Formats: sequence, C-alpha cells, structure tokens
Amino acid sequence: MSDLQIGLILLGVALILIVLVFNWWQDRRVRQKMQEHFPEGEHDPLMGTYQQGPVRREPGFGPREPAADSAADDAAEVDPTTEVVIDISFAQPVPTASLQQALHTLHKVGSKPVRIFAEREGGGHRSRLRPDESYVSMQLAVLLANRSGPLTDIEWSQLWTVAQSLAERFDGAIEAPEQDDVMQRARQLDELCASLDALVGLTLRLPGTMPVADVARALKDAGFLPYGRQLAWMSDTGMPRFTALFDGAPIQDVQSAGVDRVDLLLDLPNSPADEQAFSRMASVGRDLAGRLGAELLDDQGRPVSDGSDQAIDKQLTDLYAKLGQVGFEAGADRTVRIFS
Repeated sequence: MSDLQIGLILLGVALILIVLVFNWWQDRRVRQKMQEHFPEGEHDPLMGTYQQGPVRREPGFGPREPAADSAADDAAEVDPTTEVVIDISFAQPVPTASLQQALHTLHKVGSKPVRIFAEREGGGHRSRLRPDESYVSMQLAVLLANRSGPLTDIEWSQLWTVAQSLAERFDGAIEAPEQDDVMQRARQLDELCASLDALVGLTLRLPGTMPVADVARALKDAGFLPYGRQLAWMSDTGMPRFTALFDGAPIQDVQSAGVDRVDLLLDLPNSPADEQAFSRMASVGRDLAGRLGAELLDDQGRPVSDGSDQAIDKQLTDLYAKLGQVGFEAGADRTVRIFS
C-alpha cells in the first residue's frame, strides 16, 4: 500500500470522527435546550399521594375562540398523571400555518385522545395555535388509559410514527420515554381507575310499549332537562347527576316510535360528589314509576326497596372520597377525560 493510499484512509477516518463529534455536540445542545423549557419532575403521581398543582407548564393546541383571553388560552397543561408525552424540538421555527396543515387530522390514536402543545419562538407556551406566530418545539400528549383500557403498544406506535413524520418534515429531534415504561404506566393507571369506576343503574319497566314522546314528556315534567343527546337530572352546578336512556339509548338516538323501558344511569366519576347520590336517583325513579305506571328495578332486575337507599349512598360516598384522594375529583375535567 502506497503512502498516498494510507494518507487518504487516515484523512477519511479523520473526517468521520469530525462528523460524529459534531452530531454529538448538536444533539447535546438540543437536549439541554429542551430540558430548560420542559423540566421533568421527580415525583411519580401514581406512587403515593397525588401532588396538587401543575408539574409542567405545557399548554395544548385547539381551535382558538376569537375573543378568548390569552391567559385563558394558555391555561391548559399536560397532565403527567394521565398522559405521556413525545417532545419534538425543531431546528428552525415553524409557522402556525405549517403546523396547522400537519396536525389538522391528529385528534386520537386508536381509542386514546391526543392533545398537542407547543412553545412559541421568543418564549411563551401556547395552548392554542395563533395566527402569525412560529414555534420552536411541540409535544404530543396521549392519554394513558380510559374506559377502553390502557394505552396499547399499537396506539403508542401510531403516535410515534406521527412524531417521526413531523420530525422529518420540520427537521426536528424527538425525545420520548421507552415503550416498556409507557406500557407499565398505562397498566398501572388502568388498574387504579378500574378500582374506582362505578356505574349505578335503575330500570323503569313500563307496563307495555309506550310512545317515546309520551315518556319523554313525563321525564321533562318530572324535572329532566336536555343535555347533549340525552335527558339528564341536573345539579345546581350545571352538571348531570344521572341520565335517562330509552331502551338503552340516548333519546336522540332512539329509532323506534315506542319504548319498553327507561334506564336511569349514575356515572359516578362524571357526576358531582353527592352524599345522597343513590337515594336522589331512587326518589326520582319512584316518582317516574308513579307517573308512568312502571315498576322500578335495580341492576339485578329486582324491585328497589326503600331500606337500601342509605346503605348504597354510604358506599358511593366512600367511592367519591377515594377518587378525590388520588386526584380524580368527581366531575373534574381530568376525571372526565380518563373515565370516558
């Protein structure tokens, strides 16, 4: 081998080393920048008492209301208890229009909703995209569990694929936890929430098939109000205490002209805490039974006895308290997200 060949080989090795060192230095600089903007807390919300207050100042994207106050816009944050995040740091600021085009179809992966958060060029977090701005980083926050079960490896892979596509499109660097850690967190949260979930039902068995309009009128006369696609018994805070289903469906989804039964459903995590949650629903059920000539049954198909109300109230009150103890106040936004 000639001296010229040896010299060319050494030169090539030196160039490769220079490229590797440059890439390491650039990656280290990006990581330091992301840690400055998105510091990780040491507290694990699933281990021990839930830590009150925001852990990370991370808002989320969404359609902007024209007259919304900027402080209110940026109030939303990643919930480290119920969500896991993929961070993407851009090499160059990305305009709002470009992000809107790239993200307009990203709402969920599988059965898990995804929220999107970002940091504005020049500083400041955004929970909603705003015109004529640019963003230096963003986060994809996916729910770890809901009533469909824990986040699956397929759902996590789908979000990872989206993140990789965004990173390639905008020359970004990705940082995310290991998949095994994510799956473990998802299972832990799912097990916790399963132990706290409760749906309590009563059934009004009608004397025969009755017109839907007549039954609906009886419920409204008794005090039920429209709530979305349903009829609901409302609390004084504007939240439903329990809802009515017609042959198992919301009133707006009933296809037939007649109905054979009405179900009263108390969705405990999604209703305001109430020391008389069951007895209130049972009292309304008895009133409706009188109005409709129906028989009031429990979820086992047995007639409801007056003596059981207080005992069930006590059980539900204890469950409301357990929800609050782990940071899931009944009816709160974060509770509604996960118990859905």
